[in-house]
Amino acid sequence: MKRRNFGLLAGSCVAVAATRRTASAQTAPPDPGLLTTTLTPLGAERAGNADGSIPAWTGGLTAPPLPPDQRVDVELFTDEQPLYTVDGSNMAQYQDMLTAGTQAMMTKLGFSIKVYPTHRTAAAPQYMYDNTAKNVTRAKLDPAGGRFGFTEAYGGVPFPIIDTSDPSVAGAQLIWNHLTAWGGNSNYSLFNPGSVVIDGSLELVSATASRTIFPYYDPKGTLETFDGYYSKAFYTYKAPSSAVGQEQVVWHTTNVNVQPDIVWSLLNGQGRVRKAPDQAYDAPSPAANGIANIDEASCFYGNPSQYDWTYMGKREMLVPYNCNAAALSTLQDVAGPKFPNPDIIRWEKHRVWVVEATLHPGEHNVNARRRFYMDEDTWHALLGEGYDADGNMVKVYTTYERCIPSMPGSIVQGTMTLSLLTDDYTYNGNVRYPPYKTGQFITPQPASDFNPQAMAANASF
Repeated sequence: MKRRNFGLLAGSCVAVAATRRTASAQTAPPDPGLLTTTLTPLGAERAGNADGSIPAWTGGLTAPPLPPDQRVDVELFTDEQPLYTVDGSNMAQYQDMLTAGTQAMMTKLGFSIKVYPTHRTAAAPQYMYDNTAKNVTRAKLDPAGGRFGFTEAYGGVPFPIIDTSDPSVAGAQLIWNHLTAWGGNSNYSLFNPGSVVIDGSLELVSATASRTIFPYYDPKGTLETFDGYYSKAFYTYKAPSSAVGQEQVVWHTTNVNVQPDIVWSLLNGQGRVRKAPDQAYDAPSPAANGIANIDEASCFYGNPSQYDWTYMGKREMLVPYNCNAAALSTLQDVAGPKFPNPDIIRWEKHRVWVVEATLHPGEHNVNARRRFYMDEDTWHALLGEGYDADGNMVKVYTTYERCIPSMPGSIVQGTMTLSLLTDDYTYNGNVRYPPYKTGQFITPQPASDFNPQAMAANASF
């Protein structure tokens, strides 16, 4: 990738005046040594909290690597019982630890959560820790705006030590940490169902076999050889019958000012690959039946350039965590009539970064404002809300991550987008769906498979 030397941007937002900061105006860069002392190798606080309900990080949960043909799904903490349950009857007692979206679901839909002991399972390979330390002093946000991307980072968290002195810089750093969060360098899923629950009835909308590589985390790559695309995915549709045979290749970039995100699609019987420019932002997701948009997967997905991002603080909150049980359950058991099954989804107390997104002047999205809560250990946005132009909360977002000790690390197990206008929701993710074969594998794959030429070569007519 052609690289340039960029400074940092202090972007615009409602609460912070728009300013520009050049590299010469920056204070001294943070000390990478913090990642071996007070911070974890990925940038979280190493110590526990005052009352011990959040323990210290002691290395995460790791295990020997598995053979490439062995499923990575494992059960965790099966002998534990919930510490307490939170619902509409007692949520006032826990209000400071509940997001606005979680409270809205409790008040309106009768939602409840079971809170278990906190386990800081997050881990990563040593090469990622080493690269994260290097990124502390070299990663830079695009000078035209942090919302466009970053350069000069590779193979680790791009911004492990957040610049909280400037909320707009910190906000941009946080969203890019989320988008590039560690989830392995390659994986393969046999069957990922995309479903909706409308008026309490579950319906399978689409399902894909998905293969993904993360060039940004290629252990054999370097900053100099990195092509600028942090992930490349190949989706083959397995259901419904009308979509069987369709394929997509999706590339996501670290900087849209340098190069764009790209989606290529292959439709049934055509044998012709076309770019799909509408597969972005608030275009309706084909796997959501109108309930969710493309950029609402995993709380936030894709190109963040429509928004100005603002750091709002760090808090101890109740979030879904270590949701391995969901991956071992059937979709029918997980997707309840109003919300995902509280008996299957595990919640824990963790520290999260809070970031707010407001539409940049001149940009258009049905969500005028959004708020996200990002886990300090994994950088995944675990919870969020979307607001319309009148300030009404209209969407609730949830990401369910699960721990894979053999990788090691945590990956997105599933996602939910709930509409507060209709009380319907989507659930997409790695769950069992008989009679289809399911499972996820950490399987090395050749980069040459993830391009439109390979997709066209294998097309059916």
